[in-house]
Amino acid sequence: MSGQMRPNGAVRFDRERVVMLGAERYDIVIEDIDGGIAVVIDGQAWPVSSAWRPGEPVWTGHVGGEHIAVQVRPILNGVSLAHAGASAEVRVYTHREAELAALMPEKVEADTGKKLLCPMPGLVKVVSVKVGQEVKAGEPLCIVEAMKMENVLRAERDATVSKILAKEGDSLSVDAVIMEFA
Repeated sequence: MSGQMRPNGAVRFDRERVVMLGAERYDIVIEDIDGGIAVVIDGQAWPVSSAWRPGEPVWTGHVGGEHIAVQVRPILNGVSLAHAGASAEVRVYTHREAELAALMPEKVEADTGKKLLCPMPGLVKVVSVKVGQEVKAGEPLCIVEAMKMENVLRAERDATVSKILAKEGDSLSVDAVIMEFA
């Protein structure tokens, strides 16, 4: 809010923006045209009109005179857009925000495809498999009790159990490794 209050009461937002469409960067300008707005990309103006409000799951409106509908889902610092079978993650920044976002390290997700992690703090009640056992997708692997409810953890795909790191009676925290697969 600091610095946004003007003597005339109007708040002006930066009309020059950076749009990140996946890993691709687009510098855009928002212009006022005939009572509406246009998005200018590489010198070409695209008139845009819509009654959409943030939070609504579907954006409907006109872009360049064509009527379209786009599914909108919030993601961290942006939105996921889906239209006509294609989807993309989109983030809109000011130029300064884009500079700072480019400096942020990318988070590398841990490869947990060969591990069964405990989904919540709980007590291992039953381990239903043994080392070397082949399991099929959907087979129960173990039961973890959390908040007086028993949760059956099942195999997500066919695999062979290579290690069992938890035993019956163990108290586990979130993301503790219960077993590993070959």
